[in-house]
Amino acid sequence: MKNDFLIEMEYAGLTGRLKRMSDSFIYSTKEFYRAHGLEIEPNWHIIFLILQKHEKLTIMEIAEALDLSHPAIVQLVDKMKKKGYIEAIKDHKDKRKFQLMLSQKAKDKLPELEKYWKAGLEALKEIMNHQKTILDELKILEDNLSIADFKERSEKNLARE
Repeated sequence: MKNDFLIEMEYAGLTGRLKRMSDSFIYSTKEFYRAHGLEIEPNWHIIFLILQKHEKLTIMEIAEALDLSHPAIVQLVDKMKKKGYIEAIKDHKDKRKFQLMLSQKAKDKLPELEKYWKAGLEALKEIMNHQKTILDELKILEDNLSIADFKERSEKNLARE
């Protein structure tokens, strides 16, 4: 068995390991979707689900609910619009804002997509040995990062030296 330097690095290897896992999930999911003729991308799943739940939301509302950047959501939504999955209508209260909603194409496709998402969810549970421990640990990381991010903590530690 080969040695994994990122594991060997312990704490210092964390970001590399998270990136490696994220890339693996994204590429594998893309392959899964392509193999089944789906014209969606892995990270669209969260946009489909949040708009399915809330019907209409602005970019900012989605960004806040997912704790992702405004530009990241704009990028996702623009790609989904180009494929015809999202419609944007002007907010009747504030004409500068747009309410986003799933298009009829998206609504029609949801039952099929949900079948693949369910299979993917089961795959994740298998990968995680049906344990939620990592989810609890990620919550700790997220909570701690919301208090003070990596840069802030590193600056503080550097100042101690």
